Amino acid sequence: MTRIAYLDCFAGVSGDMLLGALLDIGWDLAELQAVVDALKLGEISIEASPVKKHNLMGTQVTIHAPETQSLRRPAELTALLDKADIDESIRSRAKEIILKLARVEARVHGVNLEAVHFHELGAIDTIVDVVGVVSGLEALSVKQIVCSPLPWSHGTLKTEHGAIPLPGPAVTALLEGVPVTGVDIHGETVTPTGAALVTVLTNKFGPMPDMTLSKIGYGAGSHDWPHLPNLLRLVIGESAKSNTLATSETLVVLSSNIDDMNPEWYGPLAEAMFSANALDIWLTPTYMKKWRPAIMVEVLCKPEDAAGLRALLFRETTTLGVREHHISRWALLRKISTVETPYGSIRVKVAYINDAEHKFSPEHDDCVVAASKHNVSTREVWLAAIEAAQLLNVTD
Repeated sequence: MTRIAYLDCFAGVSGDMLLGALLDIGWDLAELQAVVDALKLGEISIEASPVKKHNLMGTQVTIHAPETQSLRRPAELTALLDKADIDESIRSRAKEIILKLARVEARVHGVNLEAVHFHELGAIDTIVDVVGVVSGLEALSVKQIVCSPLPWSHGTLKTEHGAIPLPGPAVTALLEGVPVTGVDIHGETVTPTGAALVTVLTNKFGPMPDMTLSKIGYGAGSHDWPHLPNLLRLVIGESAKSNTLATSETLVVLSSNIDDMNPEWYGPLAEAMFSANALDIWLTPTYMKKWRPAIMVEVLCKPEDAAGLRALLFRETTTLGVREHHISRWALLRKISTVETPYGSIRVKVAYINDAEHKFSPEHDDCVVAASKHNVSTREVWLAAIEAAQLLNVTD
């Protein structure tokens, strides 16, 4: 059996909401406090209180820290993690989350990573939230995390640099590639820490997977929304035993046989297809009537993208007809993690075969860039990324 956690973020997600949900579902507050103590940050205490949000009960977490704490930069936070008395798997995953947050901050503010300064994040709260959430999920033996689409609110947020639109720039950057849904909430529903946590820890975004429910908990946010309880619902259950963690989805294949097109046009065609959300495109040499050499163009896509890609085939090629059929595809659960190597940061795709087996695939473009920069072979960078992924145990 595989233990699955489903994050139902109908009102949003933040670090303290995730912590509250973990405590509400049964994680011991004393264990969380022990994790915080292991960070060696001084007199920091965690308060967990039952609260009511629109007649629904949840747990609200408050972090009490001395005002003298001034950790603000990524290097300070990662150095703190290096000295903390925590498991290596928790340390590596927490550093991955902190560094992802820092890289996004550097990108949106146009500065180097070393110059990032965690302004509104509150660095102590951030490090406690990150390490606490990673530790809680491990303590509850969660092996797979699925998250709902995240709510996209509106309004502005006051910062020391003035007002910014919501969601904030860091959150919008973190949510690239993540399904979102618009909500009529004037206020911050997704915090930078919450976005970093779910985008790193989540294996898949979408509806709740099939499972047998075992526990449900609610973590409360600090704000109150007029028409919605500001809670995050955490659902934990057991999946049916399976040989793999693959999931099935319905996709569309578009195809055309073409025997009268300039071969130089296929490159721009592929680029246009990928820009229009094609999942894959491939060309197969074949023969048509009168034994003319030809190319069969096939495009794999989601059903909602088929119409646009079909129109592209008609516009960008000489074909007069497009075949279309639906297929079922089984795909392994996967996620993208970033590992540190002697050649710099390399993104690695992690695919989950089952609870005990997984495989890594370093991002080729990252390896090529790093190899060129350090004057080594792409293979050497690739092997270093695989080794780093295995040592850091990025699948936990």
